[in-house]
Amino acid sequence: MPDLPAAGWRLRGTLLGADGAASADLYVDGTGRISPEPLPGAEDLVTEGWIVPGLVDAHCHIGLGPDGPVTDVLEECAAQARIDRDAGTLLIRDCGSPVDTSPLQERADLPEIIRAGRHLARPKRYIPGLAVELDDPRLLVDEVRTQAARGDGWVKLVGDWIDRGLGDGADLAPLWPDDVLADAIAAAHDAGARVTAHVFGTEALPGLIRAGIDCIEHGPGLTDDLIDEMASRGTALVPTLINVQTFPSIADRATKYPRYAGHMRDLHDHAWETVGKAIEAGVAVYAGTDAGGGIRHGRIADEIAELARAGHPDPIGAASWAARSWLGRPAGPAAGVSADLVVYDRDPRDDLGVLRHPSVVLIRGRRVSVGA
Repeated sequence: MPDLPAAGWRLRGTLLGADGAASADLYVDGTGRISPEPLPGAEDLVTEGWIVPGLVDAHCHIGLGPDGPVTDVLEECAAQARIDRDAGTLLIRDCGSPVDTSPLQERADLPEIIRAGRHLARPKRYIPGLAVELDDPRLLVDEVRTQAARGDGWVKLVGDWIDRGLGDGADLAPLWPDDVLADAIAAAHDAGARVTAHVFGTEALPGLIRAGIDCIEHGPGLTDDLIDEMASRGTALVPTLINVQTFPSIADRATKYPRYAGHMRDLHDHAWETVGKAIEAGVAVYAGTDAGGGIRHGRIADEIAELARAGHPDPIGAASWAARSWLGRPAGPAAGVSADLVVYDRDPRDDLGVLRHPSVVLIRGRRVSVGA
């Protein structure tokens, strides 16, 4: 990774943020932070362009590959993070990982990773090898406390999954009793952590939302009433629409379970409309790719485009300034803040496809990617 010049960088252009666009003349000092004042002798890095606070993938799995857990943290997991970084993603909410990726948090060349520990599920009710599987659902409360201590302020539940025990009638079904969910989410909050849950269908959602969960992942089974309740409670949604695009292929492989297959196709068909309703109702919706399993890393621009298709009024903000604020990070460049910025040659608001081709990626003040 190129060194940061001793005199620092200067970036001139148009800064995008929550208030729209504004002319910017930014200086990055030798520590990689935004300087409160001009720096004599700073090297021009950008003389014109559209500057965006580092992108956020709010549902990503560093440490998970197409074939399951990735065990080589320092090489393979780091390689996943670099792919995301080079696409402009500089902050990752790792929404459940089968391996401990905390060593990567010390790396100045990689995106900041906010970890959620491991998924919590019941036996045979999630992807094999990924979750902590609990024989008794009432063990969830204690395990939530354990994962809250191991993560960075988030805990990840598996809210529903196919129940193959129903034979030909197998379909998505909840994993946890409502009273256990209420106790587990309260325990996480007492520990200073927020809770999110994987949910595809509808049946698991009322118990999770009414228990005070902080976020729903995926959520294509949301109904109008549940959307209204999420809006009133301030429950966020990360719909991972590029993952939902895979539902028909999942259904095609589920030939033994016709009810489940039909359900997955129906969820896919209505997902974009459902997300649009959530946005219109005032639910905070953020961008997440679900990268790491069937979704390759580095696709945040594709998810932003799908949010726009669903009617999001600020799809770039959903993967930048708004998401950063939601995750407790600075929304944009300010004096003393780490210089995590992405620069584009053209205004991405006019053509979201521009987001696939950053001209400069600056992480902690260091240039890591320059290209057309």
